[in-house]
Amino acid sequence: MQSQWIPETEGSGNEQAGLLRKLKDKTAVIGVIGLGYVGLPLAVEKAKAGYRVIGFDVQSRKIEMLNRGHNYIGDVVDEDLRGMVEDGRLRATAEYAFLREVDAVAICVPTPLDIYQQPDTSYVENSTREIARFLHPGVLVVLESTTYPGTTEELVRPILEATGLRCGVDFFLAYSPERVDPGNKTYNTKNTPKVVGGVTPACSKVAEALYRQVLNGDVHVVSSPAVAEMEKIYENTFRHINIALANEMAVLCSRMGINVWEVIDAAKSKPYGFMAFYPGPGLGGHCIPVDPFYLTWKAREYGYHTRLIELAGEINNAMPEFVVRRIGDILNGDRKSLSGSTVYLLGVAYKKDIDDYRESPVLKMIGLLEERGATVWTSDTHIAEFKHQGLAYTCEELTEQRLRDADIAVITTDHSGFDYELIGRASGCLLDTRNAMREQVKPERYYLL
Repeated sequence: MQSQWIPETEGSGNEQAGLLRKLKDKTAVIGVIGLGYVGLPLAVEKAKAGYRVIGFDVQSRKIEMLNRGHNYIGDVVDEDLRGMVEDGRLRATAEYAFLREVDAVAICVPTPLDIYQQPDTSYVENSTREIARFLHPGVLVVLESTTYPGTTEELVRPILEATGLRCGVDFFLAYSPERVDPGNKTYNTKNTPKVVGGVTPACSKVAEALYRQVLNGDVHVVSSPAVAEMEKIYENTFRHINIALANEMAVLCSRMGINVWEVIDAAKSKPYGFMAFYPGPGLGGHCIPVDPFYLTWKAREYGYHTRLIELAGEINNAMPEFVVRRIGDILNGDRKSLSGSTVYLLGVAYKKDIDDYRESPVLKMIGLLEERGATVWTSDTHIAEFKHQGLAYTCEELTEQRLRDADIAVITTDHSGFDYELIGRASGCLLDTRNAMREQVKPERYYLL
């Protein structure tokens, strides 16, 4: 079986051979720093594979929930988490001193942008410094957080080697980008192919061995961490640019009175040379709105201007503003002003059937609408309440009366749990930014993005 594969160890050092033996016989203790959308599923899969796993996080609420066997991530099966905790194979702590016990540790912390759209690697740096405090011979360190090419070797490695231990000899260091698609029913942490790039061949070998023991998907080894880091950025930039093209087509088709979704459906009938991407009210989540700017920032170090990426960013970032203008135009057609009108936003999450509203374009829309004097209502089948710019918001239950009372309803997230028959029947005026009503009976005043 693929999960039993372990690379040959002839000619490897004592530390490498010892770690490979531990990985093979499942006596290795695995650490995961950051127990969010990436870290918790990874920790659970490592525990399911038979390892003892210690999760590290700074949020006491997460630690308490995990140690009680309570799940807080949609992509983790409740029973799996509970079973791992009850068996003693998974526990969480805020005490980094427990890093003394680990044989391998994955860094799965946030890598946001600062207010100047520049990479904020402080979480990675702080986690690495904690690892360095308790680093001992024979440990594998894997950075999984999405970041710019060069982070592993330029930031992480010097901190770890400042301990006096040598990379590739005393300890092992690699980059393996997370591939998490929240809400995806087909691909998850377990069965998604993994890319691994070690600082040295020995580093790649032990990192590959770990992931082959844990995951069902293929492990694709590349020549360096920088290749693996660039590969991850390229994945998300590919989506970023193609979504920008779909959004630009949507804006143009709106002006021309053409249904952009019908155009895309026609185009994807071609069996080669085309991949369908769809427009929407803007980008959300931690990856696509953020990751391409890591590359544009790094490119400036080499005197290169990533024009296509930055232009795509401008288009995608402008979509919430476009939707708000569209709402205003529709209301004007009904002889109503946006100021004083009630706008009912159906969906706060950034994508379908998840409870994640990080970087959701709906948050920006709420701010723009309120600035223009509109009253904003929200409903979401996965989110009961949320915060934006320090203010707390509550999602209301979707009801016929609210749909009738609103001046305009806007489908901003196409959750499966929404009652589209009710939406079509009760909405007086409806703007659909997701083409969610394509198979539903539509109200008389129905508009697409």
